[in-house]
Amino acid sequence: MAESEAIQAQQREKRMAQFDGFPTETTEFLRRLSENNSKAWFDHHRGDYDDYWVEPAKAFVVAAGAALQEIAPVEAEPRVNGSIFRVNRDVRFSTDKRPYKDYLDFWFWEGERRSAVSGFYLRITPDGVGIGVGAHHFDRDRLASYRSAVTDSASATSLHAAVGAIERAKFEVKGEHYKTLPRGFDTDDEFTARMLRHNALWVGEDEPAPKVLGSKRFVAWAIARWSKMEPLHRWLVDQLD
Repeated sequence: MAESEAIQAQQREKRMAQFDGFPTETTEFLRRLSENNSKAWFDHHRGDYDDYWVEPAKAFVVAAGAALQEIAPVEAEPRVNGSIFRVNRDVRFSTDKRPYKDYLDFWFWEGERRSAVSGFYLRITPDGVGIGVGAHHFDRDRLASYRSAVTDSASATSLHAAVGAIERAKFEVKGEHYKTLPRGFDTDDEFTARMLRHNALWVGEDEPAPKVLGSKRFVAWAIARWSKMEPLHRWLVDQLD
């Protein structure tokens, strides 16, 4: 038994050392988990979770984290609760009591994880991939800093350039929430007014699962998109961190 476990551990380490893509079993596991979202089913298929969810996820974090260094000095931790989000859902305050997520989330950030204002994210679902960068929510202090930066001429100019570059690359900048300007702000500039109606600032898109998902080329696929989205991340980190 001990020898068998040692062999399995060696095989896991070998697979993690090189990212060769997410096997079809990964999305199949997610699909079946969506259809059988219970602790009993999950416990019965924990081996599939380890082999097709955890192991390729760790390998992806190592490979993508290294490639991302060409774009930004991000942190990449190949572990659950590091760059890999937990499969368990927090159901304490939710009416949806399903215990598990039927998707696989990744996050690469700059600085301290808990306080990072922006990062690079990726989600694998049973049918597709979501990818993006930015801040999906500003707390009260960050929102105040964001509004201050938006109304500062120098930082506003750099934000305008970042948003323009991203939109020219055919990505949508998101986070607009308010219908009117926040109290105490007044501007005739259309771009400034638009940005002041945000309570978050991010860019992302959902795509069908690419053919390269099952190969090492998936890292390059992700990097190509993150590179075009990076100006927004850089502005957020430089202005709000």
